[in-house]
Amino acid sequence: MKKHILPAFKLTLFSILLLAIIYPFVVWSMARLAPNNGKGKVLTYNGVKHYTNIGQSFTDDKYFWSRPSAVDYNAAGSGGSNKGPSNDEYLATVHTRIDNFLIHNPGVKKSDIPVDLITASGSGLDPNFSIQAAKVQVERIAKIRNLEANKLFHLIEQNIEKPLWGIFGPEKINVLKLNIELDKMSQ
Repeated sequence: MKKHILPAFKLTLFSILLLAIIYPFVVWSMARLAPNNGKGKVLTYNGVKHYTNIGQSFTDDKYFWSRPSAVDYNAAGSGGSNKGPSNDEYLATVHTRIDNFLIHNPGVKKSDIPVDLITASGSGLDPNFSIQAAKVQVERIAKIRNLEANKLFHLIEQNIEKPLWGIFGPEKINVLKLNIELDKMSQ
């Protein structure tokens, strides 16, 4: 028995030292090297501080709508709905989102709605959506803001974020940045 207790005690102390002290210190140190010392990507507009790496709620018709959130955009508790496509409650939520989108975008066909406008991301805090998600909303925004659709398409093209190193991930658009640029354009 003594033969096993001492190695187990040493392993426990080593694990505590490694996982509770060294590893957190290394991660914290790396975060301090990141932009804004690891406190997120901050953008100030009209005196208000916004975090561009956390999803924001945009539901007003004069803006590009953001991706739905399963956690009401609460960064303190990220998470998905954890409901699959066979769950009746989840299907009802998605159909409600589709119906709402079609009411506010009457020129759009149901089959043209990108999935990222009707489903939440795994974290519920995705600040980005697809290029198609932006383009499908142009007609509504152009009409409300009395802008030419071509200007909005150009704005979308200017705000496309390329994949990391050109290969990792899809092209995407940050909804907050796009809507701030939209407000600047309309002023």
